[in-house]
Amino acid sequence: MAQENAGDALSGAVGALGARFVLHWGEMGARWGVNRTVAQIHALIYLASRPLHAEEISETLTVARSNVSTSLKELQAWGLVSIAHVMGDRRDHFVIRGDTWSMLTTIMEERKRRELEPTLSLLRQCVIELESDRETPAEAKTRIGEMLNFVSTLAEWFDQVKTLPRPTLIALLKMGTKIAQLVPKSVVRRLQPRS
Repeated sequence: MAQENAGDALSGAVGALGARFVLHWGEMGARWGVNRTVAQIHALIYLASRPLHAEEISETLTVARSNVSTSLKELQAWGLVSIAHVMGDRRDHFVIRGDTWSMLTTIMEERKRRELEPTLSLLRQCVIELESDRETPAEAKTRIGEMLNFVSTLAEWFDQVKTLPRPTLIALLKMGTKIAQLVPKSVVRRLQPRS
């Protein structure tokens, strides 16, 4: 019965399809290493037609108020939600920062900062230490160097692409594999790995 009431509260807040989205966003977040409740709260605030306060979020998702507070702090730290004040209500209310595009860009930037940059630091340090290391097999040294090259290329690409005007970036994304036609064959040959 409690589970049914929880579903009713969520469906009442964002509709049946919205409830499916919130639950799926929570599952997806868990697969990405984000706490399920944090992801569900993010999805609920994203779909909400007005600012929500913590008690409302707690009742809608049937999660502990303390869990909501912790989750909201994490979402604020990620730069995904911000506090909004509602006339006549002293409680903090929460809204999504920016539009869908900026929200997803923020998620990508935070993942880069939290995951790629520490990995890059470690790989760079490993490559420096590998020069004098005599225990690590040559094949392992090569693979560490290749990983550094790949991760640093990916990070540099992201840093460059995120500076593009949004319409340009959307056009590039929509081009898909057609973008490859713009790359000169001489560049492709030069970058191909040698066997």
